[in-house]
Amino acid sequence: MNVGIITVSDRAAAGEYEDHGGPALGSEATRRGWTVVADALVPDDKARIQEAIHAFSAQGCGLILTTGGTGIAQRDVTPEAVREIMRVEIPGFGELMRMRSVELTPNAVLSRGIAAVVGNSLVITLPGKPQGAVECLGFVEGAIAHAVKLCAGEPTSC
Repeated sequence: MNVGIITVSDRAAAGEYEDHGGPALGSEATRRGWTVVADALVPDDKARIQEAIHAFSAQGCGLILTTGGTGIAQRDVTPEAVREIMRVEIPGFGELMRMRSVELTPNAVLSRGIAAVVGNSLVITLPGKPQGAVECLGFVEGAIAHAVKLCAGEPTSC
């Protein structure tokens, strides 16, 4: 599976600190046998997030993972950016990520992670903290391969 990873962070994009979320997701994707073919570091800006998603989808990334921008701070706009360009939202991903995460930390209830179909790609928005991003990816991993096939219009067992 070809994967694109987008880190959404004003401060990391400005060089104020090193991005750890993107590399953590990259390592996790590789561990799962997926191929990371594209990555980007963008500020918390809807247009920049959307540009990266569209570019990665056009490059053949069946799965696009974002990390960051899913909280409730003023600049957290990743879910809104995805919703403006999606064909369909897949609520179960976000519901499951929050349900499982709140067992680990009470603040997980504040997360607004979603999954959606953009172009022929499955886009999953994950928390900005590397550990939270990796954990949430693990919570939904079981449905990812099937969802990616459906997004690409490939035949599945259903």
